[in-house]
Amino acid sequence: MPDLRWAEVRDLFDPGVMGALPDGYVPGTRQEDWQALLDLVVSRGWPHSYAEDAGPLPLPAAAAVLGAGGLLRVWPEPGFQVNFWPIEAGTIDFDIDLRELRGQRGVDAVCRLFAALGRHLGKPVLLAPEGGGRPVLAFDVAADRVVAVAAGT
Repeated sequence: MPDLRWAEVRDLFDPGVMGALPDGYVPGTRQEDWQALLDLVVSRGWPHSYAEDAGPLPLPAAAAVLGAGGLLRVWPEPGFQVNFWPIEAGTIDFDIDLRELRGQRGVDAVCRLFAALGRHLGKPVLLAPEGGGRPVLAFDVAADRVVAVAAGT
């Protein structure tokens, strides 16, 4: 059974409401968590590319990517690109493109990604509207599922 149903969260997948590229993040991380993310990408066999200003590079260790101004693109599923921004160790920042994620298939893809990240890191994975704001979706570690975050919680 899916964590979320399209009919219940369709507004949270609407680029007009959330922005085309809502902000995903994992708070309270360290360099070790970034390395765990990189290891997850490789172990799952997710297609990926890493680039800095000078161009594409092989995927380095977390110590080398943090603060280097690079971009890690990951395709956890065909047609679903996630952009990770290794800016600092304290949070794993990423964005997803809602224009790629329509219907129940898109909701399920986001839930699978959030669950994979949250379970591997043992941390919540959150999604907020583009440009910031209150999270609207979260991987709840204790419940081991993705939930819509109610307003005011």
